[in-house]
Amino acid sequence: MRIRRGDIYIADMCMNIGCEQGGVRPVLILQNNKGNKYSPTTIVASITSRIGTKKYLPTHVYLPENIGLKYRSIVLLEQVRVIDKCRLIHKIGQVPHRTMRIIDKRLMTSCGLYMKQHRPDKGYSKAKDP
Repeated sequence: MRIRRGDIYIADMCMNIGCEQGGVRPVLILQNNKGNKYSPTTIVASITSRIGTKKYLPTHVYLPENIGLKYRSIVLLEQVRVIDKCRLIHKIGQVPHRTMRIIDKRLMTSCGLYMKQHRPDKGYSKAKDP
């Protein structure tokens, strides 16, 4: 199985605790292609079609239609996790490059990784490296 960054797979996320996304669901592959080639694990973000029940967060990205999903969906970049590749059941689509650029920016927001010119005034640690 050739797994590429930006692919959408159906994955068995198994049991969840609390607000973690679980069950058999679509996920977006976030890990780089080199990591996907050599690692037994990959990094994914959960995708949901329950748009009306989710409070919009700056870490949500609406996915375009006709990319393999049955319903209008959003990728939840606050729901990122490492999974073993054996959890991936089958590929259903791929996110366009333009949408992946938006996802990259929102992922940086989720992880608190800001470019110097884009860092927010609030919530940014001003601690210096040792």
